[in-house]
Formats: sequence, structure tokens, C-alpha cells
Amino acid sequence: MTREGGGLRVHVDRARCASSGLCLAQVPEVFDQSDTDGRVLLLDPDPGPGLADRVRAALARCPSGAITLRGPGGPGHDLEET
Repeated sequence: MTREGGGLRVHVDRARCASSGLCLAQVPEVFDQSDTDGRVLLLDPDPGPGLADRVRAALARCPSGAITLRGPGGPGHDLEET
């Protein structure tokens, strides 16, 4: 699932998600968990500069590498890739 905005873009791979909830704990404004399967749900794919550091922290804490961030340069300009 990928959604694009004007700045930082967040992509989550629900199939890869380990359902740990660490992303939700880090940034509940951006991530949630499905009540059905416990996997990540992307609430805000373009979180803006005020949440960027917290989103990067969620990426770093994700045990399954299910979160990918892309910068404003489009494909090929990954900020961090897991």
C-alpha cells in the first residue's frame, strides 16, 4: 500500500508486518493496527515535517521492515529502505 503526498511518503507492506504495534506506539497519527489481523494500517501517508523524525524512529523500530520512506524526489530517492 503506497499513498503519495508532497513531501515524505510512507509505504507499508502489510504482508510483511509482524503485528508488533511498535509503529502505532511511536506515531499513532500515522499508523494504526487492524482489529481483524493486527497488521499495520497506514492512516497518513504524507505525515509532514512535524512528524518526520517520529516516522523515521518507527521505521527503525519495526522488527519486520514493513515500513519504507521515500522523499520528495520520487522513485530512486529513498530516505531509508528496509
